[in-house]
Amino acid sequence: MITAKDKLRRLLGHRMRGTCFSAEKAGEVTQAEHGITDVLALVGLPVPEVYSAALSEFVFAAGVRLMQTQRPDVMYLSTTDYVQHKHAPGSEAANAFYRMMDGYLATLEELGCAIVVTADHGMNAKTRLDATPNVIYLQDLLDEWLGAARARVILPITDPYVVHHGALGSYATVYLPADAAPHELARRIAGLRGIEVVLTRAQAAERFELPPDRIGDLVVVSTRSVAIGGAARRHDLSGLDAPLRSHGGISEQPVPLIMNRPMGRLDGNRRWRNFDAFDWVLNHAA
Repeated sequence: MITAKDKLRRLLGHRMRGTCFSAEKAGEVTQAEHGITDVLALVGLPVPEVYSAALSEFVFAAGVRLMQTQRPDVMYLSTTDYVQHKHAPGSEAANAFYRMMDGYLATLEELGCAIVVTADHGMNAKTRLDATPNVIYLQDLLDEWLGAARARVILPITDPYVVHHGALGSYATVYLPADAAPHELARRIAGLRGIEVVLTRAQAAERFELPPDRIGDLVVVSTRSVAIGGAARRHDLSGLDAPLRSHGGISEQPVPLIMNRPMGRLDGNRRWRNFDAFDWVLNHAA
């Protein structure tokens, strides 16, 4: 398993036996923790910047070298969405990124790999007609309606690396004070222009297959071109050097699922999901 960011490596690699490292920390690997040593010499590339297309290219380059030298039974390569946040499809930078991907995928095909290419989410512009960020600052609104800091808006897109999107996405979960009326607030938030749906905890858990103990009293999803923020003062947008592009909404649910072998069959006629990639590779790709 090779990830771009080390946060995902730590999550997915928990108690894993095998080779597992990140491009972000490729210069710090040890046999004991990562199952490999001297990744930089193996790949022949320097440790890339986190905010770069090179971070994802390192993942592909390392995957090719592992397949050439160790021939793992199953290999999982996870890139970042840095390029997709900054560059719309069809732009020069986006096209260059996908040409890079195509080159490494072609090499893996030549090595005889059964390959699935998929994604965790799509991406859309979250801008007004003048290309400025189109944002509903939900924490500010709830502070105005309920009193300062009585409700708490959580934005799951937030991680240590937010320069390219300012921690703005199309999904938020809201924790309410005990004396609040969830259904009344849901109705009020749903009436805001740019909000697609507001669900209670139980409704959201059922519709989006979420663990109810890890979401708030409400789940709020904005429309295709609108992002949800917390308090405006907490979002640093100074690093946005391109129109805001982000994800998290229902609009970003459709993703590609591309295979280089005949599909075979899954159970019944159910809808294919991105995680079906593992079932296909392990059980159906002859």
